[in-house]
Amino acid sequence: MLQHKDHFHGSDLEKIEQIYGIKKEEITSFSANVNPLGISSLLRETLAGQIDAISSYPDREYTSLRKCIADYVGTDYENILMGNGSTELISLFIQIARPKRAMVIGPTYSEYEREIALGGGTCLYYRLPEEREFQLDVAHFTAQLTEKIDLLVVCNPNNPTSSAIPRSSMRQILDVCKQNDIFVLVDETYVEFADDSDQISSVPLTAYYNNIAILRGVSKFFAAPGLRLGYAVTGNRDLAKAINFRKNPWAINSLAVIAGEIMFRDFAYQKKTKELICAERARIYGVFSKDSRFHPYPPSANFMLVRLLSDELSSELLFDRAIREKMMIRDCSTFPFLGNKYIRFCFMQPEMNDKLAACLMR
Repeated sequence: MLQHKDHFHGSDLEKIEQIYGIKKEEITSFSANVNPLGISSLLRETLAGQIDAISSYPDREYTSLRKCIADYVGTDYENILMGNGSTELISLFIQIARPKRAMVIGPTYSEYEREIALGGGTCLYYRLPEEREFQLDVAHFTAQLTEKIDLLVVCNPNNPTSSAIPRSSMRQILDVCKQNDIFVLVDETYVEFADDSDQISSVPLTAYYNNIAILRGVSKFFAAPGLRLGYAVTGNRDLAKAINFRKNPWAINSLAVIAGEIMFRDFAYQKKTKELICAERARIYGVFSKDSRFHPYPPSANFMLVRLLSDELSSELLFDRAIREKMMIRDCSTFPFLGNKYIRFCFMQPEMNDKLAACLMR
């Protein structure tokens, strides 16, 4: 096994190429959590014909796109904010909120803690209980929420655990946060992959609570990370006004606007994606559940966290084994509370899922 200290993100294929000598075009990334269908055929067929759009500025208010997204998520278009990817919106929210003490439910994506620290704040972690399969104990968690906390960040479904908080529980959390003047930022990057997404998404709650904002994008579900099209949903008009005032004008380019309107209305692609992920999620979870060397945690998103129970297995070893067969998984040892006994991988097409399983389980 190659001895190195690198931990790779799903977009770090150039580093892989340098270290392992494998061309990035030959690598199948099970680490990036991107829809295995790739971009929709409708988008591929129609976007090229709209190239002339780059000769003019897009609508500064993005009214048509916001209305399209509002129909897609089920809200008023005035509740939609646009951003150059969800990462820009995370930065803007934290710059405006300037939390002194933020709580993050973890283990989770590191960008939240980074942005909070850049803003001069302190990040506290609430540890998801592994003995409950990383499912949140709502009563225990809400008891930790006090007036000393300014901001709560929730990734739902969570990355890397693939666990989810139902909307009924999120309502309880919001009630306690409202009492303690805590704003809640919910990252729903992966919610569209969930079987019961209509019972997980907090978008309907924005009609009743002004202390919540929801982040989404097109990078994962629509397989378009390079488009840099992100959006947020909030019923807090003062917050929306502050964000629009602070962010750069024309954050979304003309082609991204057109692409967005095509994708959010491509219902056939959305249905095909959900059917594929639903089937493969259940099948691959079943495969790993039958091997005593692995403990897969029940997944809600398009990826699965697995604990390695054998003394002979480590996240570094399995990463190395897979990448040598031109498949990239996520070594989870850099996530808070996880060590070198945890890996994460997303669900791809059936034949590739079988190939990965055979590699990891041999």
